[in-house]
Amino acid sequence: MDSAMFIGTWWSLVPPLLAIVLALVTKEVYSSLFIGVAFGALLYTGFQPWEAFNAFFSIMKDSMNLNILIFDVLLGMIIVLMAKSGGSAAYGNWAGKHIKSKKSALLATTGLGVLIFVDDYFNCLTVGSVMRPVTDRFKVSRAKLAYIIDATAAPICIIAPVSSWAAAVNSYVPADAGITGFQLFLRTIPYNLYALLTLAMVLYVSISGFDFGLMRKHEINAANGDLFTSGAGEFEQIKQEEGSSRGHVLDLVLPVAVLIVSAIGAMIYTGFLDGATDIITAFAGCNAEISLIFATSVTILFMLVLYLPRKVVTFKGFMDSFVEGFRLMIPAVAILIFAWSLKGVGDALGIASFVESVVGSNTSASVFIPAIMFLVAIFLAFSTGTSWGTFAILVPIVIAMFPGADNIEMMIIAVSAVLAGAVCGDHVSPISDTTVMSSAGAQSNHINHVSTQMQYAMVVAIVCFVGYLIAGIVKTWWLSLGVSLILLLIVLTVMKRWTEAKYGKVADSEKA
Repeated sequence: MDSAMFIGTWWSLVPPLLAIVLALVTKEVYSSLFIGVAFGALLYTGFQPWEAFNAFFSIMKDSMNLNILIFDVLLGMIIVLMAKSGGSAAYGNWAGKHIKSKKSALLATTGLGVLIFVDDYFNCLTVGSVMRPVTDRFKVSRAKLAYIIDATAAPICIIAPVSSWAAAVNSYVPADAGITGFQLFLRTIPYNLYALLTLAMVLYVSISGFDFGLMRKHEINAANGDLFTSGAGEFEQIKQEEGSSRGHVLDLVLPVAVLIVSAIGAMIYTGFLDGATDIITAFAGCNAEISLIFATSVTILFMLVLYLPRKVVTFKGFMDSFVEGFRLMIPAVAILIFAWSLKGVGDALGIASFVESVVGSNTSASVFIPAIMFLVAIFLAFSTGTSWGTFAILVPIVIAMFPGADNIEMMIIAVSAVLAGAVCGDHVSPISDTTVMSSAGAQSNHINHVSTQMQYAMVVAIVCFVGYLIAGIVKTWWLSLGVSLILLLIVLTVMKRWTEAKYGKVADSEKA
């Protein structure tokens, strides 16, 4: 069979969609991803078994990002060391004295997620390891914790000028676009409705205590002592880790501070090494992956000096934490490798050229382009599990649609819609790396996180679609954002009143 008939056609969407459907139906992500990659390899080779076998492993090898895997393992080691030193337990005890309610615990988690804006991977795993003991104390379900982590990771990074995401978006803007990449990124921030409304929704559900859909079930179970609902077995060994009784809050706070400062410093330094002349261009041109590896390495050395002289961790325990951190990250690493392989299969099958041909022939009315591009970006990011890949495919297309100075505002709105849709699609995709990292950070069953977050994300996405229709007409950021925010608050309030009228509050379920 000729493989050319599958390349650059709608068949390129079948492997990721197959993996996603299987993951949601079977609740088992590893086999689903494997089948998706295997079927993609068969399409790519025209259903020739031996060539498909070779292509499977060749694509997997070429698609892996070793830097991210090294960073994950080192960050896993840091998380284990924080627990061994007693820092995590000490912080939990400290928070128990200062954080007096579930609402405060949720808001503290949200606040920490907002503060760690440098990189989404770093955000997901750090916020999870720091806040998990606190949210456990107040019976916050692991699915709810994973949602807050995920909702304050990518949405913060995509509106933070000083982040690895800003650097990525800058790199996708052509030199002849009529505007620099950094200027474009700054002007997309108030139009990035999904990121801003997601943060508003996190605050709403944290303050009001409102949960709906599957998340409500998880919160009721957590109130009755079951934080996981399902999949707790994955984390039993991790839960049994006991920390030193000599641990202090600073054993957790200082390493996190060193990690943040080292990451920012390394990003600035690598940017200047690449020819930057100021801090802004340094962040735009930094090597985020190497910077994060450097930051984790510095933090581990700092923890060695901080812990060993005080004997809160033995030297053997310190070295054993490398293997234990690796073990902690194995589920996340396995999913990441398969997810990257699935993206590699999509690239080999020409998914980018297919999407470009479809988008280019179906966006004639410029007023509706932002809303259309929002939906296209959601679908592409959902199917491929990558925001950055979606940026790379769609941003140049959108910029080309609006040439000239007269169309700058519409170009900005449409690019914002792509960025927002990519983050939304990434949020609801079970094969997304940031979704995987959020599950790992919260130590939540991955499918539980995906299925609960999807319902929350879709509420915001529907409001955003209306917002981008408005933005395409009025071309004014404050009006489109204001109307979208008011609409979201109205929708959530109506849903809250209807849910509580029909089922009662979660607090009532605790007493039952």
